[in-house]
Amino acid sequence: MTGPTPPPDPHRPGVDVPDARGRTGLDRAGRDLTGNPGVVVRDVEVLAAAWHVLRRTTLDYRHRDGRWSVQQRETYDRGDGATVLLHDVERRTVLLTRQFRYPAYVNGHPDGLLVETAAGLVEGDDPATAIRREAAEELGVEVGELEHVFSPWTSPGSVTERLHCYAAPYTPASRTGPGGGLAEEGEDIEVLELDVDEALAAVRDGGIADAKTILLLQWSVLHGPFAPGAPTGRARR
Repeated sequence: MTGPTPPPDPHRPGVDVPDARGRTGLDRAGRDLTGNPGVVVRDVEVLAAAWHVLRRTTLDYRHRDGRWSVQQRETYDRGDGATVLLHDVERRTVLLTRQFRYPAYVNGHPDGLLVETAAGLVEGDDPATAIRREAAEELGVEVGELEHVFSPWTSPGSVTERLHCYAAPYTPASRTGPGGGLAEEGEDIEVLELDVDEALAAVRDGGIADAKTILLLQWSVLHGPFAPGAPTGRARR
């Protein structure tokens, strides 16, 4: 026999009292949006606030025929990210990482070891500063001039993240550290140097299945440093 349902906790971490990261007011996100007159936010619930934040938002939505409906959307807020494709035009190589990704493993990837461009969360920095930090930690490369490529939303149906994508040249002399990530954060990252054509073949056969990496590799041969007619060292100017 079950007892009565307990009342809701009046002291909600991340809302009324600080959560594990010291945050409060996490239920305020979106309440002040005015850019779309066809969307009126009515309520925001914090469903989970651990390292990132899961919210459920109730909103009024005006359809194209003028009809209004009440809808709910769950959003996962992990902050924005940044990534960089490091390329050596003269040797036709790119510098990538390989690391274990549990979400991919649990959703069908055979071993969870994904080949990717170096990436990380912005976490209060500007995106360029963040990706320089990540390139040093993960690849051991001190990045010089950055080229901004695009900043897509990665999964706009549920994840708020916008990913700032960059490209930058490197040479063997640029690799001043071992890379591998931060052990204190549980990172265990292998540094991979691949011929760009080998990397593109891996995209075709599924060896590279990470979306940001595929986008940047395809950009590099269509419009970037490896595009037909691109001058050698175009990104080094």
